[in-house]
Amino acid sequence: MNTACTHIIDDDEAIRDALEWLFKTRGVPCRSWASAEAFLADWRGDWRGCVVLDIRMQGMSGLECFDELLARGCRLPVIFITGHGDVPMAVAALKKGAFHFIEKPFNDHDLVDLVEKALATDDERLRVAASRETIEARLATLTQREREVMELILEGKYNKVIADELSISMRTVEAHRSRIFDKMEVRSAVELAQLLTTLRN
Repeated sequence: MNTACTHIIDDDEAIRDALEWLFKTRGVPCRSWASAEAFLADWRGDWRGCVVLDIRMQGMSGLECFDELLARGCRLPVIFITGHGDVPMAVAALKKGAFHFIEKPFNDHDLVDLVEKALATDDERLRVAASRETIEARLATLTQREREVMELILEGKYNKVIADELSISMRTVEAHRSRIFDKMEVRSAVELAQLLTTLRN
């Protein structure tokens, strides 16, 4: 399941059916589970999308399910469905990294809006991850000497200073600089610094 999907987890069949109908009428792909245990049994680390999770269920609660997802390294945004008395628990979940919570009875449009924001957040996470992988792959092509030169370039040092510090000729520094820019697919030291900021943030 590598396409984005809204994963509904609720032990109330009527609510599951209503949410599936709601999301499908708004063009949001979804799938539902009757329990946290069933969802966790099926869960895969490459799933995309978001999770809509009831906080109170028979068996494993929504909070326990969330804790287990965190332990498994799940990065999907999680939206809790809560009753009024569950708000403090939902707030505690937010502090652990939950995306949001919505109280029953909720407005259908508000829930769909939240889900669409969560899906957009997951898309952005994946885009950033892909960008990081691309940059890391480019860095892996640099030799040790090119990495040394690159660090000095990023410190804003001139070619002559780099040559002196590394005990190499200016022409060699210029050759290294050219290869670094080619391998990293940038045109200037400023672009190089901006590119590496993605990794360091």
